[in-house]
Amino acid sequence: MYARVAAATTAALLGAGALVLPSATAQAADQKSAPTSARTPAQTPASYDRPLVVAHRGASAYAPENTFAAIDKAADMGFRWVENDVQRTKDGELVIVHDDTLTRTTNVEQVFPGRAPWKVKDFTAAEIARLDAGSWFSPKYAGQRVPTLKQYMNRVSRNHQSLVFEFKKPELYPGIEKQGLAVLRKTGWLDKHHVKSKLVIQSFSADSVKEVHKLRPDVRTGFLGTPAVADLPKYAKFADQINSTHGSISRDYVAAIHATKGPHRKRLEIFTWTVNDAATARKVAGFRVDGIITNTPDVVRKAISG
Repeated sequence: MYARVAAATTAALLGAGALVLPSATAQAADQKSAPTSARTPAQTPASYDRPLVVAHRGASAYAPENTFAAIDKAADMGFRWVENDVQRTKDGELVIVHDDTLTRTTNVEQVFPGRAPWKVKDFTAAEIARLDAGSWFSPKYAGQRVPTLKQYMNRVSRNHQSLVFEFKKPELYPGIEKQGLAVLRKTGWLDKHHVKSKLVIQSFSADSVKEVHKLRPDVRTGFLGTPAVADLPKYAKFADQINSTHGSISRDYVAAIHATKGPHRKRLEIFTWTVNDAATARKVAGFRVDGIITNTPDVVRKAISG
């Protein structure tokens, strides 16, 4: 979706990351990315944006997506909701990366030149921990790493943020839903407080969303797509949200979503994506969407609050 270094700034505006090693290498990587102090929750009125503004893969127009830098940037800008992508390594570690290949957002071709096509599932966690996930975006972010899910969840907690959690291409990783929920549980994200107000789990795969709902029916879930209005009741059996691209929705479609009750007997919600300009932000806000997922959360916030 993005080009490499020469087009990083422009590409970051388009849209829809350090592993724990048994050595000092991982400790150094974590220290490099760690803030000097824990962040405190944003106290500005914009923390309560309506529609909700969600920083897509972090503030990904301003820092390399799905890295600590991106979610830290979102926190520094006052955004309490971020979105991520979860996939699995060859040796079973869950990591934060969008594409099923590592080529676009890391230096994997240089580090492992003979390993084409450089699929996430073909590399171990230790190998992925060696990759630079920041330089493609800007030399300023050289040394950013691909976080494990555990590290990422701890960082989001430290930043006092909330999360739209996406299982990316779950068909490649059988059982990833159960595994991901186990990590969420171990990091404190499946307690009553987080489940009620700080977490949504989504996927393009209806089967994956169904599995999450089956395993943890209390967790809010979202289906990524634009089902026909006549099919909304079927999705409402397992999804609390229908999260559609901004170009595929209308005021009437949003109204139809809101007129349908989800699995928790509350009206369905819609988070639309990926909205990066003021005019589109105002348009979808006028449709009364519940959330806007964006690479440029500051642009969207200004547009909908102006």
